[in-house]
Amino acid sequence: MDDDASPRPRGDAASLLAGEDLSPYSQEELKERLALLEREIARVEKHRLTAAAHREAADALFGRKD
Repeated sequence: MDDDASPRPRGDAASLLAGEDLSPYSQEELKERLALLEREIARVEKHRLTAAAHREAADALFGRKD
């Protein structure tokens, strides 16, 4: 069983951001927010790819355990 399969709490940061009212933000603030979120997406994707590579290396070395 993958540890990655466990559900995350509903109150995690992404869920909170997704429910936030954006109407008070100016155009510039929204632009800054988008840039920040794009950097965070890139960071998460880099981590995901690194974790996947480690997992594939372990599976190749020890054999896949399903």
